[in-house]
Amino acid sequence: MTPVSEMRRGVLCGVAAYVLWGLFPLYWPLLKPAGSIEILAHRMIWSLVAVGVILTARRHWRWIKTLKAGRVALLALAAVVITVNWGTYIYAVNSGHTIEAALGYFINPLVSVLLGVLVLRERLTSWQWAAVGIGAAAVVVLAIDYGRPPWIALVLAGSFGTYGLLKKFAATPSAESLTVETAVLFLPALAYVIFQPHPTFTSHGTGHLVLLAGAGVVTAVPLMLFNSSATRVPLTVIGMLQYLAPILQFLIGLVVQHEEMPASRWIGFLLVWVALILLSADAARTARRSRRVAAEPEPVGV
Repeated sequence: MTPVSEMRRGVLCGVAAYVLWGLFPLYWPLLKPAGSIEILAHRMIWSLVAVGVILTARRHWRWIKTLKAGRVALLALAAVVITVNWGTYIYAVNSGHTIEAALGYFINPLVSVLLGVLVLRERLTSWQWAAVGIGAAAVVVLAIDYGRPPWIALVLAGSFGTYGLLKKFAATPSAESLTVETAVLFLPALAYVIFQPHPTFTSHGTGHLVLLAGAGVVTAVPLMLFNSSATRVPLTVIGMLQYLAPILQFLIGLVVQHEEMPASRWIGFLLVWVALILLSADAARTARRSRRVAAEPEPVGV
């Protein structure tokens, strides 16, 4: 396959992954009357089943022998953090806060930048500082609008940013990482499903049962697509594609679920979008500069 066709395939896989993630707000309400915790538990269980089937089909289990205790500990911590993220997201969508959930994923790149400064000791450019400042102003505006801090958005952005940082340290491919994470969560999730007082899994028909089990497929498929994309396209392209998911989530909350969007809330979102434009422009400029430097011939020694 030529580099151009590889790039095209990577972009298509990336678009498919982020579109599927963006359509999640249409799926989780279908699982009612199951509550958020029950849905979360089934998502953990069936995600492990789904990724296990994928790895078995690929005959790719030897990596388990190479796992070290430190990496397993990082992935276990990542599992706890992503549990918070998944649970908060399901609660948000099923309780009429899809737009606020979308805000969390719009804010996430800004949180990742801050984590880079605080944890990795990275230095920000003036454009990145401007983006972070505008993003902070947006949070203040939205807190005034909501009458409270936008805690759903902040929890989603903070947990997903932290999850990404832990995954960076663990340096484990997506499928393998999800296998370890869901394996860590499997027994607590199974215990909840078995011992919860009012389970819906077997009491609301075959369709409900299939939809709950399908939570594993809708988790694993976009992850596999993303992994296929990330290995074929530059990070700058992935950075642009990542906004597809919150844009779709925002539109679903606004157009499909008819959530309220007063003028003051629009101002807060516009500030976030301005911050993201600055951040994206700075990333694109840095990438161009890096390519230009890499293309320059090395000086010939005397």
